[in-house]
Amino acid sequence: MEFQAVVMAAGGGSRMMDLTSSIPKPLLPVGNRPLLWYPLNLLERAGFEEVIVITRKEIQKVLNLDTKMKLDFVCISDNMDMGTADSLRHIHQKIKTDVLVLSCDLITDVDLYKVVDLFRTHDATLSMLMKKTQEPTEVVPGQKGKKKPVEQRDFIGVDDTGKRLLFMANEADLDEELIIKRSVLQKTITSLRSELIPHLVRRQFSSPTSLQQGLDNKEEDQKKKEQASLDIYSFIKEDNSLLKPAPDNSCWNDHRGDMNETLHEGKVRCYVHIMKEGLCYRVNTLGLYIEANRQVPKLLLSLGLEEPLVHGSAQITDRGMVGSDSIIGSSTQVGEKTSIKHSIIGSMCTIKDKVKITNCIIMNSVTIEEGCCLQGSVICHNAMIEKGADIKDCLIGSDQRLETKAKHVNEVIVGTEQLMEI
Repeated sequence: MEFQAVVMAAGGGSRMMDLTSSIPKPLLPVGNRPLLWYPLNLLERAGFEEVIVITRKEIQKVLNLDTKMKLDFVCISDNMDMGTADSLRHIHQKIKTDVLVLSCDLITDVDLYKVVDLFRTHDATLSMLMKKTQEPTEVVPGQKGKKKPVEQRDFIGVDDTGKRLLFMANEADLDEELIIKRSVLQKTITSLRSELIPHLVRRQFSSPTSLQQGLDNKEEDQKKKEQASLDIYSFIKEDNSLLKPAPDNSCWNDHRGDMNETLHEGKVRCYVHIMKEGLCYRVNTLGLYIEANRQVPKLLLSLGLEEPLVHGSAQITDRGMVGSDSIIGSSTQVGEKTSIKHSIIGSMCTIKDKVKITNCIIMNSVTIEEGCCLQGSVICHNAMIEKGADIKDCLIGSDQRLETKAKHVNEVIVGTEQLMEI
């Protein structure tokens, strides 16, 4: 690979704080693997041997990833609030060639070469991966009856080939105004997705500042020169090739109208690969976190990973009561007459007799005592569910303890130290 791979794994997961307030986003378990494992596995399957991982020290300390790639960790201080573009700028001395940037919350079975080949074929400024937004199919714990949060969907426009990206705007921008003032474009860019990419898409059909007609008076001409230093074209390497098209020498062309864009070669070119089949999730909300866990058995199968869904060290009394699409982690103990359907159980859990678990995500070191019934819920690390508890569509935070015969429906139960006001 002639690209350098960079994985962004320093974000706080602000759209799913009920989970990430106690578990860093890159470490959230999806199918009993940390979320960060999925983009790294994607890169390894594509042939990458080295990856730069931008993260935080608390995450690096506890990571234990099974990979053959060399991981170059760059840790950002906890008191530094950086966007994705800021993070790339932070490691600029390590960047020697074109860059492939992935978020730690990307889970997909896409063939990366389809995205990379777009970049190569069209000598693109950027090429990106997209897939149509998918609504979660299951109830999101604690959300019933609440106003649905505004999703950060992107609206795009493409050409007839479906590959050239002509327009891109975030749903939040369209709800208000689509007009962007020139002064906004002159600000320091902080985010790749929400600032840099839309800026490049807009600029690909405009002329470089140096090619536009000059202004009459000297004061305005000086102002234009100052603006040129902020123009995206000022960062593009000049090509002095004699093969550049010249208007006076062109006796025929297949373009209509103004040839100015064609003659300056459209130096900013943006392309997109839109996935129509396969799995592709950005795990950045609680609903998508749950949905990704639902799809993990299918994903692991498509990746050709032949590991059993039930770990060999798990002790299960009645195996016939464990669904074929459920995952059970290492050293977990499951008692008699306990039913587990469409669920993921982490490592070192203790699940006692006559427990019913359906459509749940149970993280590591959770204890569930006799006679409990859990449905459509997420139970975080080290939680204790006492005898006879009935839990439906709830999120139970790390280290929480639910009393005997407790009944909870559509609740988020986390410690006060985990709460964060947004």
